[in-house]
Amino acid sequence: MEPVTLTTDRLLLRTVDGDDSDAVYAACQDPDIQRWTTVPSPYLREHAESFVGQLVPDGWRDGSMFTLGVFLRDGSRRGGALVAMVGITMRSLGTGEIGFWATKEHRGRGYVTEAALTVSRWAFTSVGIDRVEWRAEVGNEASRAVARRAGFAMEGTLRSAINHQGVRRDCWVGSLLPSDLGLPSTAPYLPPRGA
Repeated sequence: MEPVTLTTDRLLLRTVDGDDSDAVYAACQDPDIQRWTTVPSPYLREHAESFVGQLVPDGWRDGSMFTLGVFLRDGSRRGGALVAMVGITMRSLGTGEIGFWATKEHRGRGYVTEAALTVSRWAFTSVGIDRVEWRAEVGNEASRAVARRAGFAMEGTLRSAINHQGVRRDCWVGSLLPSDLGLPSTAPYLPPRGA
């Protein structure tokens, strides 16, 4: 799949490339990003270069992962400051898992919630996903707050469901369905009676 560019009133979501490696490197020096996400720790410049030069384009090329940098809209084609990263990784037929982080200086402004909703809507309408799943290590309150504001239904805790830097950890899980955004699904959904 060819990378897409998405916009909101405040944000430009586009793929990242070599010109963005310095901004990605700087953002990933934040201890909170290293603590709560899957980025390497310590985060080296070559990690940023590999991310923007190989991981992101390969994911788009083979349809396994759709990653977008989130930039402030400034009227330019590339956007202004990098404020976040958001991506959907395909997990199974019709299911993608959303992941995101925000730069320290741009947290608390609703940018990640806005980007998560924009990317989820695109995945539902353009990729044929019927379930966007969110997972975060138990204790990652900031991620859970974003997921809740974006409308994800909290579904519970999975024991030993993620591996963070070689340690198995429990995680929270939630989901967003097309119907949560008033969109049709690609496949019928039959919730249990009384749900």
